[in-house]
Amino acid sequence: MPVSALDPAASTAPTDAKAIELQRAFDLFNQVSAELTQAYAALQQKVASLTGELAVANGELRRQYEEKEALSERLGLLLNALPAGVVVLDGSGRITEVNPAARQLLGEQLVGEHWGDVAKAQLEPTITLGEWQSGGRRLSLAESSLDSAGGKLLLLHDISHAHQMKAELERNQRLAAMGEMAAALAHQLRTPLATALLYAGNLTQPQLVEEARRRFADKVVSQLRRLERLIQDVLLFAKGESIGRDVIPVSELFTEVSQTLEPLLKEHGVRLELDNRCPEAVLVGGRKPLFGALVSLLENALQVSTPGGSIQLLAWRNEDQIEVAVVDEGPGIPEEMRSRIFEPFFTTRSQGTGLGLPIALGVARAHGGSLEVAPGQGRGARFVLTLPVQSRLTEESGS
Repeated sequence: MPVSALDPAASTAPTDAKAIELQRAFDLFNQVSAELTQAYAALQQKVASLTGELAVANGELRRQYEEKEALSERLGLLLNALPAGVVVLDGSGRITEVNPAARQLLGEQLVGEHWGDVAKAQLEPTITLGEWQSGGRRLSLAESSLDSAGGKLLLLHDISHAHQMKAELERNQRLAAMGEMAAALAHQLRTPLATALLYAGNLTQPQLVEEARRRFADKVVSQLRRLERLIQDVLLFAKGESIGRDVIPVSELFTEVSQTLEPLLKEHGVRLELDNRCPEAVLVGGRKPLFGALVSLLENALQVSTPGGSIQLLAWRNEDQIEVAVVDEGPGIPEEMRSRIFEPFFTTRSQGTGLGLPIALGVARAHGGSLEVAPGQGRGARFVLTLPVQSRLTEESGS
């Protein structure tokens, strides 16, 4: 039978469904609202934690900033009080900061200027590396890279007083050396002069036979020649040697030296062994001074050689230098004497002037080289003369 439109059960069914749906919506809203409340509470807790951490970080940053401010202030005071000039350059070489000492040395208007222009106008180079002349001042200049900024830090020292004291010290040392040299020279001159006077006095004796007179005359001449040789050596030592521009093949120098000493070597019964391992090497300098230095070294070796012995004259290339060695078979040089053999007038021979080795050392230094002594292999002494060298091809192309 059909249900009547006025049936109560039929009219309440849709209402119950809506109530259930609405209840579900309220339950979902309550659930979401509870979750949002929990999230908000967690967010508030996180914000409070971050606020605390930020406060701590701000405090630490403030402390660091205050420390850096204090450090910057101390550095500023230090730069202002520093007696050395400080110049800060940027990556392009322009001056960004200077201290008062730098302004006093180089002028007030420095910031913003290019350092190259300032250096060109204010500084003149000297023969000493790292030292410059600025007006009446002597300055030393040192630089350091600023890695973080890409610029440079220049440090200027006024060394005028120190340079003056150094020059005064060197002058006093030269005067002292001249005094010692004068005393040694007087001692060296006195012996042959007294001997010559003694023999010359004997020549005045009327009863002297002709043979004795000739013998005394030869003695006088011998001592006078010794005086002449000593004076020549002193003048050569005092004058020094100019290097000149002679082109000297090492092989020719060896041949000239060996031919000059050949009679003396035969007289003493000593052999000269030549060993030139760089026959194409060429020296540029003074032929006469270099020849004299080698002859002096060989004569010294001959003085300590015994008949039947030998002297070696060697040469070898060592990069851009040539090393010439004179090696003898004599008794050698005691360790305590090696530091003195290049002193003027120091000699162990009664007839020696003590100037041969100092003159040879002066020749080596004048040519930009050196002269050293070392023990020989086994026995004897080994003198090594080191000199700059260039190839024959280079010299010919440059001439």
